[in-house]
Amino acid sequence: MITVSTPSRICLFGEHQDYLGLEVIAAAINLRFYAKIEKRNDQIIHIKIRDERINTLNQCNVNRLYEDKIIDLKKPITYDHKRDYLKSSVNLLLKQGYDLNGGFDILMDSEIPIGKGMSSSSTMIIALIKSILEAIGSEDKDKPQKIAKLGFLAEVAEFNEPGGMMDHYTSALGELVHLNFENGETAVHNIDKKIPGSFILFDSMEAKNTTKILSDAKFPVLKAMEELRPKGINSIRDFNADPDLISLVDHLEPFLCKKLKASIDNYIILNDARRMLSNGGFDDQLFGDLIYRHHCNLRDGLGTSTTKIERILDVALNAGALGGKVNGSGGGGCCFVYAHENDAENILDAVKKEGYPGKILNQDNGVRRDE
Repeated sequence: MITVSTPSRICLFGEHQDYLGLEVIAAAINLRFYAKIEKRNDQIIHIKIRDERINTLNQCNVNRLYEDKIIDLKKPITYDHKRDYLKSSVNLLLKQGYDLNGGFDILMDSEIPIGKGMSSSSTMIIALIKSILEAIGSEDKDKPQKIAKLGFLAEVAEFNEPGGMMDHYTSALGELVHLNFENGETAVHNIDKKIPGSFILFDSMEAKNTTKILSDAKFPVLKAMEELRPKGINSIRDFNADPDLISLVDHLEPFLCKKLKASIDNYIILNDARRMLSNGGFDDQLFGDLIYRHHCNLRDGLGTSTTKIERILDVALNAGALGGKVNGSGGGGCCFVYAHENDAENILDAVKKEGYPGKILNQDNGVRRDE
């Protein structure tokens, strides 16, 4: 039996920027999705996956509850529903020419809360693809960027969904990653930095509609950019190169103006953070301030925060956190804060008293074979 695992992630900077062809800085964290795989003597792929009702941070699968998925390789693969990611992952590997050479038994379990902005779907797909590539001995099993691209195709492109590539690349590559999605290409730069201090993840216990949030945040910005194209604006990068161009945004209708200005400032924040992380110097207070400024744009400009997430962040900041933000697409799910290591337990306890589970996190490596 082969065991593989892949990490969840927190998006430090660049939330809702990857699908605009911009940049993201994200960190892989020590919440992982696991897959155990062994060959069968027939053409059946039998997947047992952790029951999606076990979906809260720190919730253990003590009763070993799993859902079953059967894929018969002798038959054409048809999807049972939209976002049928287990089948789409297998289907993609077949369409890409991988010889599966028979079926598998696959057991999948996870430490990652489901539907909470922690890339549970993307990590599930990355773990599944990695496990199958390991089982068939493909040379691509040791190519994390290839695995990330396959994951994106299986999750987003296959169903024509509005998501980006951040989750797949951060999970596959691990640690601290700067991703640049300019001109439809993905340039990956590992930032050789262990960020001092602690990140603390909190679960707002709110369900979220990722596809709706992505659409509400993405399409208004694209519309605003389209209206500015006759003025010579081709990318949000243009505003960073020439700050005087921001005056053009004021002529848009207020709704589009607000959305676009938030995205412009978030790109400025990302560049400030990237310079600090890449130049060797590190200012923990500035780092926290940049994270929270990013959150304010997500909340006030793109509308991705909630009352519960704001309560969590307020309590954490009052308890000593240096900054914090909603994680993932928003509209519920999880958020995180950044703090000095000595303050982390006090912050965790303060928010737990409000009824929200939390966990102190560390950076982690990417998709890997564990045994």
